[in-house]
Amino acid sequence: MPTISFSLKDVQNLVGKKLTVAQIEEYASCAKGDFEGYDKNTDEIKIDFGDTNMPYLWSVEGFAIFLKGILGIEKGCPKLNTKSGNYRIIVDKSVKSVRPYAAGFVAKGHKIDDCLIKQMIQLQEKVCDNFGRKRRKIAIGIYSYDKITWPVHYKAVDPESVKFVPLEFKREMSLKEILESHPKGKEYAFTLGGFAKYPLLLDSKNEVLSFPPIINSNFTGKIEIGDEHLFVEATGTDLEAIQQSLNIFAFALQSRGFEVFSVDVQYPDKTIKSPYLFGDSAAVNLEQVRSVLGLELSEAEIKKCLEKMRYDYKSGKAFIPDYRRDIMHPVDVIEDIAVCHGYMNITPIPMKSYTAGAPLRIGGVSKNMRDIAVGFGYQEVFSPILSSRALLYGRMCAKDTGTVEIESFMSESFSSVRSWLLPILMDVLSKNKHCEYPQRIFEEGLVTERNVDSIADREKICIVSAHHKADYTEIRQVLDSIARLFGISMDIEDAEHPSFLPGRCARALVNGRESAILGEINPKVLENFGIEVPVVAMEMYLDGIFQEK
Repeated sequence: MPTISFSLKDVQNLVGKKLTVAQIEEYASCAKGDFEGYDKNTDEIKIDFGDTNMPYLWSVEGFAIFLKGILGIEKGCPKLNTKSGNYRIIVDKSVKSVRPYAAGFVAKGHKIDDCLIKQMIQLQEKVCDNFGRKRRKIAIGIYSYDKITWPVHYKAVDPESVKFVPLEFKREMSLKEILESHPKGKEYAFTLGGFAKYPLLLDSKNEVLSFPPIINSNFTGKIEIGDEHLFVEATGTDLEAIQQSLNIFAFALQSRGFEVFSVDVQYPDKTIKSPYLFGDSAAVNLEQVRSVLGLELSEAEIKKCLEKMRYDYKSGKAFIPDYRRDIMHPVDVIEDIAVCHGYMNITPIPMKSYTAGAPLRIGGVSKNMRDIAVGFGYQEVFSPILSSRALLYGRMCAKDTGTVEIESFMSESFSSVRSWLLPILMDVLSKNKHCEYPQRIFEEGLVTERNVDSIADREKICIVSAHHKADYTEIRQVLDSIARLFGISMDIEDAEHPSFLPGRCARALVNGRESAILGEINPKVLENFGIEVPVVAMEMYLDGIFQEK
């Protein structure tokens, strides 16, 4: 988690109030931060901010903005007093498939000292490495404004076509050479893996500003003590995250006394002004606040709490600061009301009823089933609940029988809730072809089945065996042994399933209801997974069958 360090004197100057170390520790907890200590000799405070949804707190300036609110020095939403500047970043269409987005602003009128340089570098690193996913999603550059000729151009170029002196180096290097030889190039080369062209920021005189997201130029990208004017930019793959990151920097520098000037980011089909002010709001229902917190707060009390937490409030709406994008639901706002009110000030409600807890009956069945599978010589697998339709059906040559899909997924590989276990275990086998055979594995757990608008969680077990002599008889013996050990009477009949070999597939019925499918895996499925030995498998429902015993 991001741990930031700053001097007590610096935060006191930013807040405009003398604060004790004990107060810093107390208020850090209100911002979900863990106070890690104070070094009296260096005047350094360290705080670990574990909530990665609020990157504005990863700087002493952001923490000072928070403190001004909680202490009542300032109230309401901080405003970014942006002045219009005649500055442009021209985004070429060539970056669309690499890192398509950019944003920036100019900050003027305050001399940089050693303390500020360290704090800017700290914020830059924390945002890029954590919020920016090791620079893959966001990379931020800070430059000496006086060395830049506007407008700035952002485009993709051939790796060998441009040379410049990277930061802290003395000789020119091509982009390809930087990735191969420069320490930062080697560290972050993965962000550009697979691309034929690399992104580049240049000014109107073709002076290189940076090779994002790798390294700045040693000329324009080197800020020094005494500089008064800065250019700050961000590039990446997520426009909203880039805009939020730039807002965080703009608010931080404004709190230091800089004037912030806007930059027009000119795309082939549109122009976006940066910093971008989101102007978000969230509805705050008085009754919902009372219901969630159990407190009879008045609207005036709610308004006071929200203003201390740096919201504006009017007529049932909370207006969110432009450096925050973590408010997804009214409950998020209510949480901030609770933080300001103080959790220790909420009187606990005594318990009015008492019940005795007991494990679900299916839990005992699941445990026994896992023990039996281990006893048969199978190794247990634990896999994520989320998978993908390509794995669940495409590679299994099967039809989608009903799947719950994630609307806004982060990765195609985890875009659906698993509806059966066999594809997951086949994927495990495909990743362990280098291991010795036989390979016998199983997994017991929940799957989610969808029938039109009806969704049900089911408890299943899947058992798989892979080796040169694997056949239907082997997996049928496993099923028969399980039925015998649980005292279950099963009827076995021939079945057809595209994932299994025709004529070597069966299903098991309990009381006329299908409880399991088993057989030899279809060679086409084996080919899809790159598996070169026979595989047999059985997948069985546990709930509603063994639970009845």
